Amino acid sequence: MANPVCSTLVLLLTLLSCVHLSHELQPFQSNALWDIQQFLNYYPSVTVSFQNTWDFCNIEPTPSLTVVCYEDNVTQLHIIGNGNGVSPPLPRNFSIDAFFASLADLSNLKVLSLVSLGLWGPLPASVGKLSSLEILNISSNYINGFIPVELSYLRNLQTLILDHNKFTGQVPGWFGSVHALAVLSLKNNSLFGTLPSSVVSLENLRVLVVADNHMFGPVPDLQNLTNLQVLDLENNHFGPYFPALHNKVVTLVLRNNSFQFGVPVELGSYYQLQKLDISLNGFVGPFLPSLFALPSINYIDVSGNKLTGMLLQNMSCNDELAFVNLSSNLLTGDLPACLQPTSRSRAVIYASNCLSDEEKEQHPYNFCHNEALAVRVLPRKHKYKRHNAKEVVASSIIGGIVGIAVLVSLSFLVIQRRNSRVAGKTGSTRFILEKASTVNTFKLLSDARYISETMKLGANLPTYRAFALEELKEATNNFSHSSIIGEGSHGEIYKGKLADGTLVAIRSLKMRKKHSLQAYTPHIEMISKLRHKHLVSALGHCFDCCPYDSSVSIIYLVFEFVPNGTLRGCICEGLPGQRLNWTQRLAAAIGVAKGIQFLHTGILPGVFSNNFKITDVLLDQNLHVKISCYNLPLLAENRGMGGAGLSSLALKANVQGRANHGDKDDVHDIGVILLEVLVGRPIMSQNEVMVVKDIIQVSNKMDDTARRSIVDPTIIKECSAESLKTVMEICLRCLSNEAIDRPSIEDVLWNLEFAAQLQDPWRVDSQPHPSAKFNTVVSNLAFDFDV
Repeated sequence: MANPVCSTLVLLLTLLSCVHLSHELQPFQSNALWDIQQFLNYYPSVTVSFQNTWDFCNIEPTPSLTVVCYEDNVTQLHIIGNGNGVSPPLPRNFSIDAFFASLADLSNLKVLSLVSLGLWGPLPASVGKLSSLEILNISSNYINGFIPVELSYLRNLQTLILDHNKFTGQVPGWFGSVHALAVLSLKNNSLFGTLPSSVVSLENLRVLVVADNHMFGPVPDLQNLTNLQVLDLENNHFGPYFPALHNKVVTLVLRNNSFQFGVPVELGSYYQLQKLDISLNGFVGPFLPSLFALPSINYIDVSGNKLTGMLLQNMSCNDELAFVNLSSNLLTGDLPACLQPTSRSRAVIYASNCLSDEEKEQHPYNFCHNEALAVRVLPRKHKYKRHNAKEVVASSIIGGIVGIAVLVSLSFLVIQRRNSRVAGKTGSTRFILEKASTVNTFKLLSDARYISETMKLGANLPTYRAFALEELKEATNNFSHSSIIGEGSHGEIYKGKLADGTLVAIRSLKMRKKHSLQAYTPHIEMISKLRHKHLVSALGHCFDCCPYDSSVSIIYLVFEFVPNGTLRGCICEGLPGQRLNWTQRLAAAIGVAKGIQFLHTGILPGVFSNNFKITDVLLDQNLHVKISCYNLPLLAENRGMGGAGLSSLALKANVQGRANHGDKDDVHDIGVILLEVLVGRPIMSQNEVMVVKDIIQVSNKMDDTARRSIVDPTIIKECSAESLKTVMEICLRCLSNEAIDRPSIEDVLWNLEFAAQLQDPWRVDSQPHPSAKFNTVVSNLAFDFDV
């Protein structure tokens, strides 16, 4: 009987033990685990461990499920769906909100791994309730949307792994507030934007991985992250400068980005560096042979750059170096003996250089020499200058026309004063005006093409004429100080009102008498042809003599007065309700394109390489755009009072503008203008152009929601999806790095008009915002036209 009694006692103790354990785990936690099991019934390898038990803390760990308890609380939960890859999405009736609501009951969780379970939908805010969490790994799922700010509530979080999901938006700046964070891995999502500078405050950060996203821009200065060991930025658009890092980095992967310039020599002092991959970028300058001998290095890939330098056979290598890829660079000399295939069982790739090894595909030495010289040539740069309120209208209205008109008129004055020897100032001026008017009239009437274009495109413009000095005095109250709205380096700018009520801007210029009439004849002809409803036009001129210096002449140039400021001011400045709507922005862009098209094809020779800026685009009282600054011949030759000698070669050079891609330079400029039209904020540098272009490029490849997320909030609800996408696409084409890849101005105009047609049936109200017609505050307008 002893044996049955013993068996009964053992069984009783076992049952009591089970009851005791199940009661020790708090009931709401047991219920939470049971609910989680129900959510994951699609994974037998997971649910089989849950079956027929409430004693979750004593479940035998498996590769698919591990539950760890401490003091009657679940502290670790690891659930792995498909260990071989990403599992298919859970069924449509799955609710990620309900799933995480159950997880939130496990408030003492320190480690949570939910890998390859097919979870889908946005990461719920309830994840922020897991306040004890130290490690969160939800990789290889289908979780989408923005990274929720509730993760910042997890002050104990040390490891966050969101790899292989579908997160969108930017990497949030609040990551910098999670000070305990040591591992941040966001690999293979759809994140875009720049890496926030707040990451530099993560002093404990050891691993930073954002590979395989759509991120761009410069990498913040990470030198103060002395614990950082792994930096992986592969397959993004970061650049152009090499990241600034502490020398304790172990793994550095910059593969397939937009880095340029040279590799810093400090890289040769990264003594803990084991893996270096900077391939498929635009690095130039000398390669660092010292990398071969770094004490910990075992992997080097610098292929697909334009690194230069001579390799020598006697260079040394680390014995642990297992992989080296030097291919597709501009290296010369001999492959080091330590990298020869016979030296060790290491993989070495070095094709497409100019090394002496004839067995591998190598270029001739001259190829690398010439290419090395070529990469030193800087690409065309766009200069952006921030204008204050007193410079905007002046630089826009007068633009490039001033220099040529001044010099042309001066030549008339010089010739007539020398020939006639007329002592009186008034008589001399009248004779010059009559002579100039005769020459212009004859040339204009003899040009049938100009007459046709003027009738079609500039019929509302007043006829160019010679003004009498008395007219201008009356218009400006005898050039009173109160009429001055700006001052340039060679004279004042006045606002005037002619006898017929026309508002004009009058520029006073003092020019020395050096040039003859014949030198200016072709240029005054071209100036007279520039008559288009989308160009600011000169209305006339008036000559005078300087009363205190007989070697100086004064010319007054009279221009249209364009009252409503610049296109930038109507898009980027003021209250949202005062900015142009989408339909008006399309009309403005079309007007700019038509003005550029006329400069290219409406006259002979065309005017190219105009260096357009959005501040050169003005709006009149009807919100019609007018381009105020363009590349008139000899403008660059005649800077300063007295200028340089004139030459007919200037016109001949401008004829070659199209052949030299000058027309495509202008297309690039309109692309920059379209960027501001889209995002609604000033773009002040070429670096900003690259950054915004990359944002649009990434968003345009996604969906309409992504496209709308980056445009000016003023127009988000106004533009149709097709219209917005069309403008983005032509903008990106205009900003192509290679001139040959950019569209013609005719193609740009066609696409913009097509975008307007797509918008027409969609928009609710095509009328302009009344508040968009800004009142002109003359005291805030000023000019600075340095000719």
